[in-house]
Amino acid sequence: MKQTEMLAMILAGGRGSRLKTLTSKIAKPAVSFGGKYRIIDFPLSNCANSGLDVVGVLTQYESVFLSSYVSQGRYWGLDTRDSGVFAIAPREKADADLDVYRGTADAISQNIDFIDTYNPEYLLVLSGDHIYKMNYSKMLAYHKEHKADATIAVIGVPMKEASRFGIMNADENDKIYEFQEKPKHPKSNLASMGIYIFTWKTLRKLLLQDVNNEKSSHDFGKDIIPALMAAGRNVFAYRFKGYWKDVGTIDSLWEANMDLLDHSNELNLSDPTWRVYSEDPTDLPQYIGPDADIDTAYITQGCRVDGKVMNSVLFTNARVDYKAVVKDTVLMPGVTVMEGAKVTRALVADGVTIGKGAKVGSANSAEILLVDSDVEGVK
Repeated sequence: MKQTEMLAMILAGGRGSRLKTLTSKIAKPAVSFGGKYRIIDFPLSNCANSGLDVVGVLTQYESVFLSSYVSQGRYWGLDTRDSGVFAIAPREKADADLDVYRGTADAISQNIDFIDTYNPEYLLVLSGDHIYKMNYSKMLAYHKEHKADATIAVIGVPMKEASRFGIMNADENDKIYEFQEKPKHPKSNLASMGIYIFTWKTLRKLLLQDVNNEKSSHDFGKDIIPALMAAGRNVFAYRFKGYWKDVGTIDSLWEANMDLLDHSNELNLSDPTWRVYSEDPTDLPQYIGPDADIDTAYITQGCRVDGKVMNSVLFTNARVDYKAVVKDTVLMPGVTVMEGAKVTRALVADGVTIGKGAKVGSANSAEILLVDSDVEGVK
């Protein structure tokens, strides 16, 4: 098997507990997004479009479906003799209350043998639960240009929100001199995107030292990056300009889907120059009935609309019946809104049925309502 210049490892073992019941049976990266995609499709498509050959996907929590899904490398064109997507489960089985991996760095440490098989010069480490499009080959060129030991992708966030993120403080040349984990008083607004490129030999030595450090939390942000800086290594910030969303809550998942309604949105899932690949759909085209009333909507194939849809996103095989009203809402795959029902400002989970005449959600609610079970109709 040929060696690869840069190998990607996607951290996809998170529980996603803030997504509530959406992740009760599947891992967060497997959650549906954007009509016909899954969250994991975005980093995998970025890898394919960036010319990477080998991608390891580290699973842990509720890994069965995710492992099966990512193993279909043909979805992303990563199924040739010299390329592939590999789902890698922990050596030990994780139970409902215990994670096998002690931290993000430990997840890589436990899979050094897999990485060494390809003897990469550089290692790309990614979070598997963010929505964005990014050319990693450009980031690698930046890494080489600066002779960096580590390069961290950062994005500017509003200062009032900076305390929610890991903040990278950098000099005028974008060399990072300090990392602050969710600081109360941030010094900058350069938030880590959870995207790292390391020179593998350097990182490998540090990981082996970290494994037996009882005081370490075995985390890239808390331990590995600070250790690199303390050793005087070159750690640089790579400034990303474009769409990026951490969809870790119901509200943020709803917001990211609703962003698709904006034609000027930088995510643009229809861009032929940077495709987002996914499982090949086999559903029929959407059907818009003669009595349907649609005002600003993102409607995916397999949907049937006979009612009123306003400012909403409909995933594959969603159905809105006659005289039903869906407003400011995301309907996930297979949702049915029956005749006369009204759904407002909500995210409705896969396969849920809203019964006839039922009223769900409120235009004045502070938070988005998650509807995760069938709603009985009005009798």
